[in-house]
Amino acid sequence: MLRRLYDWTMGLAGRRHALWALALISFIESSIFPIPPDVLLVPMVLAKRRRAWLIAGVATAASVLGGLAGYAIGYFLFESLGRPLLAFYGYEGKFASFQSYYNEWGAWIVGAGGLTPLPYKVITIASGVTALDLGVFILASVVARGLRFFIEAALLWRFGEPIRGFIERHMGKLAVLFFVLLIGAFVLIKFIV
Repeated sequence: MLRRLYDWTMGLAGRRHALWALALISFIESSIFPIPPDVLLVPMVLAKRRRAWLIAGVATAASVLGGLAGYAIGYFLFESLGRPLLAFYGYEGKFASFQSYYNEWGAWIVGAGGLTPLPYKVITIASGVTALDLGVFILASVVARGLRFFIEAALLWRFGEPIRGFIERHMGKLAVLFFVLLIGAFVLIKFIV
């Protein structure tokens, strides 16, 4: 089933309304769809490199809006479904501890989910469940998703087809490396300032 979804998504890249398809895929991937927008973004940028920035911008905006939909799913369904289950099993105290921890580190958690192959949809829904500050959620989502899609588009724009294979083989490692460097920079700034 996942292979059929992957093939279907790849087929959208060559169509006339590919930008709208990218927006839709980016939106729904942030809350329910299993195939990442990169699958559509890569062939679209390679086909029309002069539109790389527009393509990355559409993917970013739609992904953040979809992230807000995921946040809403977590926020609104938790009270009706999640909280009664926690009460039934006696885990209200454990959830309060988890919620406190999640909200303390929320920006970093959303950043990691937005940049890396971690399922961003899980992060968006969990952010709603824990009622992470919406401003923090939006800012971290814009930065993380924007960095992911614009760096990918920049590499494709600059290097073209040869970089495609490299990105596809090493996307997870590249995202983790970037996130480690980002955290290292923040830690360095914190101790210097």
